[in-house]
Amino acid sequence: MTPSALEARARIAFALTLRRRWADTLYPALRRDYDAATRERPPTTPFEAATAARTLPLYRWFAWCERGAQKMLWRAAGDAVAALPPVAARPVPIEDTAPELPAWYADWDIHLQPGGLAAPDAGRLYELGAKLVMLGANDGWEFHRLFVRTAVPKRDYRRIVDLGCGFGKSTWPLAEAFPAAEVIGVDLSRPCLERAAERAGELGLPVRLRHASCDSTGLPAASCDLVTATMLVHELPVPVLEATFAEAARLLAPGGQLRILDFQRTGEPFRDLAIEEHGARNNEPFMPPMLAADLAGMAARAGLANVRWVAFDERGAGRLPTLEWPARAEWHFPWAVLEAEKPS
Repeated sequence: MTPSALEARARIAFALTLRRRWADTLYPALRRDYDAATRERPPTTPFEAATAARTLPLYRWFAWCERGAQKMLWRAAGDAVAALPPVAARPVPIEDTAPELPAWYADWDIHLQPGGLAAPDAGRLYELGAKLVMLGANDGWEFHRLFVRTAVPKRDYRRIVDLGCGFGKSTWPLAEAFPAAEVIGVDLSRPCLERAAERAGELGLPVRLRHASCDSTGLPAASCDLVTATMLVHELPVPVLEATFAEAARLLAPGGQLRILDFQRTGEPFRDLAIEEHGARNNEPFMPPMLAADLAGMAARAGLANVRWVAFDERGAGRLPTLEWPARAEWHFPWAVLEAEKPS
């Protein structure tokens, strides 16, 4: 291993360790200070929780470490990606609808990733960064396989559409689990799709990849039995959210299933403050409006039925039976699954 490669690996290890200590040490310590400060008058909303938390000396360190560690991770990941060898496998084709990138998408460096998801090497960079953002606990994309195993109904699907597939991390498990289905990954980022095409070629997975917007895929109506989205809806402005649910309903055949894995409020003011501020500190400006929006209502208005949220525990249990999460001391995402179906 070259000295530059060793240095890049060391920088990644440092930034990842800082992020882990932010989650398992700083967050519990801040929570203890917050609980002590609010014992007599506990806040009832994230806004009240913010007013109390921001007076605490530890808060500024918690906030700085969250954003600072994220920036360090991306810089180190960028150096590591620059040293990667070219891909030898033949990529699968990309169907290009030539979508126009909207300002809400192109004007942000989402997740603080330099250049955002439209930068030339965004796919490879996002692939490495996505593992690191999950605190290094998503090697092999077990998180996405857990979603498919526990939250997607086991049945014969003719066609599956994975909205916001990125570099393919959510599409590969679907293709592996349902080899008889035609699996289509859709994304706005051409560089991410190029990486998805390379990886699909390496893995030998016969997926289709489509460069299109999640709210206007251009695929035929009533042609899909399953529509999925993971880590997507918190990146969308509310009007685009509404349009995406309408598009999912349009794509689904009668009896078709919708499964969305993302975040929801927990009802605990401090916990909900932490996830909303995560959006602000990681250049994800649409996360707080999404958390405040009624996504189940959007799905119902789009014509879907049996709509409900259930919690998701990424540590192994996966989909849980209700919208109740196990108690945990460390900072973590409040993962949840939105379930719905197209009436027969």
